[in-house]
Formats: sequence, C-alpha cells, structure tokens
Amino acid sequence: MFPQTGKSIVFDNFPDPTDTWEIIETIGKGTYGKVYKVLNKTDGSKAAVKILDPIHDIDEEIEAEYNILKALSDHSNVVKFYGMYYKKDVKCGDQLWLVLELCNGGSVTDLAKGMLRRGDRMDEAIIAYILHEALMGLQHLHINKTIHRDVKGNNILLTTQGGIKLVDFGVSAQLTNTRLRRNTSVGTPFWMAPEVIACEQQLDSTYDARCDVWSLGITAIELGDGDPPLSDLHPMRALFKIPRLCSDLLLYTDCH
Repeated sequence: MFPQTGKSIVFDNFPDPTDTWEIIETIGKGTYGKVYKVLNKTDGSKAAVKILDPIHDIDEEIEAEYNILKALSDHSNVVKFYGMYYKKDVKCGDQLWLVLELCNGGSVTDLAKGMLRRGDRMDEAIIAYILHEALMGLQHLHINKTIHRDVKGNNILLTTQGGIKLVDFGVSAQLTNTRLRRNTSVGTPFWMAPEVIACEQQLDSTYDARCDVWSLGITAIELGDGDPPLSDLHPMRALFKIPRLCSDLLLYTDCH
C-alpha cells in the first residue's frame, strides 16, 4: 500500500475517484501502472487516468509529476491535468489516480510506425509541425525551470483536433535558483543526451535544459525512420555509443 504521506503531499487529502470517474476501457500501460479512458459521471466528459500501482519506491516520481502537472499544465502543448485522486483498497492496495486530458490520436511514434507499415514515410512538413509544437511545450517548461528529461515520440501525443501534447513527467526535474543544473542520469537510453549519460561515469558532470533539445532531435529522426539511431543495439551498448558518436560529430564539424 502507498504510505499515507509523501514528502510534501498527503495522499489522504485527495478525493475518492469513484465518486466522479467511471473506467470505460484500458488504453495503455506505463512504467508504473495502466492508463484507462474514464467517463465523468457528472457531465459526461471523457478523460484519461493513469492509475499508479501501489509501489512504495515511486513516491518521488509521483510527487514530481503531480507538482509539474499542477503548476504547468495550463499550456496548449502540455497535457491538461484534471486532478489527483486517492482510492483506498485494503485487498489490492491503495491507488493514486492522475486524471488527464484524453488524447485520442495516440502517440507520434504510433503514427510514424503505422505509416511505415503501410509503406509511407511521415512528410517533413508534418514532422516540422510536431517538432514546433513540442518545442513550444518545452519552452514553457524551460521558462519555468523544469526539464522534461524523457522527450521521445511515445511522450508526445496527438489530440483528435490535431493538437500536440507533452506527457509523462515522472522523471522531470525542477531547477531552483541555487541549482540550475542536474547531475542525475535518467531517461530512455536511445534518446538520452551525451551530457546526461556522462553523469553515470563522471560525478562532476552536470547538464541543463538543453538535454531536452537533443532528445527532441533524436525524436525527429525517429519520426522519419520509425526508430531512433542505434535502436538495433542493446540499450546499455547504445549508452556507450552515443557520447562517442557525439565526439565524432564535433570532430567532423571542426574539420569542415
């Protein structure tokens, strides 16, 4: 079961979700639990809910996502946040529900792979539009001293109206006036910036919000090719390759 309190939020203070929301169907599975489509019992509107499994060691990630969504979801390129709910269940374990805007269009990764299966490639104009909208969302985060740290196609969703939304802030980091850089290596290996990877080997290495720009660049390749570079390798091997490729690219640029 979840502990009754986190570091700064009290789970018991959140309302019971079953008073407001009814689960309709499963629409996905994340790192910490499943994602469902839900119906608002009062007004008939639909939303998505990320139901977090009752695991003790994700408290920090829960709080990071909750705090960022609560503070920064008022942007057109960040998924809207409708609230946190707490469901007590002695038998199966207590659950936290994060209720979010429903993005029926799926992820841009799904879109790119679906086109490739049909023998098509995503048009560069569409890729440019997706990147522009994602950049607007990232700019909003960065202005507010927040690094996403896991930018990739699966975390960029489409609405039915063609909108682009950044999602999944469980590993995002908030910067303070006294700490404008980070030194914790997190993210998905193939999209990870070299300076983020370096934090694993070099204790004095740090990075800032520019790591999200690298990840978005890798996402651009993913949208065109269907997969990020080095995706044929084991993730750990890719982590060794990425800094080396970056060094080779810088050397090539200096020589030309």
